[in-house]
Amino acid sequence: MRHALHGTAEPSRRSSGRRGLTAAMCLSVTLVVGMVSAVNLAIPEISADPVRPSATAVVWVVDGYLLTFACLLLPAGALADRLGRKGVLLVGLGLFTLGNLVCAAAPHVGVLIAGRALSGAGAAAVLPTTLALLVHERTGAERSRAVAVWASMTGLAAVLGNVGGGAALELGSWRALFLAVTPLACGALLLVAALAPAVPRTPRPVSWPGAVLLTGAVAALLYAVVSGPQQGWGSAPVLCAFAAAAFLGPAWAGSELRARHPLLDPALLTSSRVLAAAAGMALLFTGMFGLFLLNGQYLQYVQGTGPLGAGVRLLPMAAALLAGPRCGLLLRRVLGDGATAAGGMLVLAAGLAVVSRIDPHTPYALYACGAVLTALGCGIATPVFSETMVSALPGERAGAGSGLQSLTRELGSAFGIAVTGSLVTAGFTARLPARLTGEPVPTTVPAARARATEAGAGEALDPGILAAFTGAVHTATLVLAAGIALAALPVGRGVRHREG
Repeated sequence: MRHALHGTAEPSRRSSGRRGLTAAMCLSVTLVVGMVSAVNLAIPEISADPVRPSATAVVWVVDGYLLTFACLLLPAGALADRLGRKGVLLVGLGLFTLGNLVCAAAPHVGVLIAGRALSGAGAAAVLPTTLALLVHERTGAERSRAVAVWASMTGLAAVLGNVGGGAALELGSWRALFLAVTPLACGALLLVAALAPAVPRTPRPVSWPGAVLLTGAVAALLYAVVSGPQQGWGSAPVLCAFAAAAFLGPAWAGSELRARHPLLDPALLTSSRVLAAAAGMALLFTGMFGLFLLNGQYLQYVQGTGPLGAGVRLLPMAAALLAGPRCGLLLRRVLGDGATAAGGMLVLAAGLAVVSRIDPHTPYALYACGAVLTALGCGIATPVFSETMVSALPGERAGAGSGLQSLTRELGSAFGIAVTGSLVTAGFTARLPARLTGEPVPTTVPAARARATEAGAGEALDPGILAAFTGAVHTATLVLAAGIALAALPVGRGVRHREG
């Protein structure tokens, strides 16, 4: 009898421990992903700061975090496999917390960008290790459910970041946003220390040449995309950055293929199925975070809501992000991976196309419909791409495998923000009323309004300023929607293909 009781208690304790671990991993993911969208809501306030940062500087406040996040994901995943996933996760949460404190105390925008970069370095250690710890010793349907939960939280975190960030901004300045996340990060540290398992290490050295080349390639390309509208696409710095990216990207791929212990297994770089999943993931998050960049600005500038009101109005996206992975699991059973992935991308593209129809008089319900479709499509397709990449490597290399899928997510997020920001800046300045186009040309709505006030025509020119902004949003979201829709079927066919 005692043995029988012991036998039933053991699975119960294991199940309870796994639920606790899932909660700790989900909180960690929510913090590092949520801070991207939370800062997007702060863009209007940061743009109106007395130092008057340029549109490029404001984009770097967001992309400085994502750049270091994306570039360090693969080295962080490899380090986690080698040094221990639990320890690397704890260090990552510590760096994330410290970076946010630097941001809160930043005396000017340069220090703010540096603090965001430090937080991004911590986030790079958090994201791949959470997924690797979550799938440890889980197989089959249990593993698929764990990946689906993790994937839904990565999307849901962006919406929760909007609500939490909006509340912090409503109660204080943009500095309060960075202070508010500190106690939550400390709580995550304690939970991870208590609940995360000590997974056996893998004695593989880290390919630092590959890490350096990858970081340089991504940094150069992002610099070119973000700086192009301000400095001119034909300017020497932008052309040099594009050239550096074109050289460093292939150099990184060649280095990985030749290295004895690469960051990525060469089999991943030559697998058409994995490459299709990586491309699909990057495109999903290009569209998703392009929209997140615009959400707070549209709702605050055009709809006239405060930061908290903007966050609350994005809550329908949370329901879609929660429902999406569950819908995706059902669709995979009926249609298979390829059709589910392509369908999710097409739903996301349809949502962006709906958002592209906005103008200063668009009702909130129509905008919400587009935002919900965008989130639903992301939620449907993300688990397919995540599991394809994570399952491509054996369990002892799960940190590197999850690092790959996290890398493509964050690269997509960074490029979505950079490309959308560039398109909106270019479209906004081109559409501004003639009275506001003197040098230097205002590149944000607050800057244009300040220029109009200085000219003594604030209220008279405001409709023209808002029309310029929504016209720029129209172009940017249509470009994103078209690119994702065109790629959906090729990506779906690639994910469906089973290599022998």
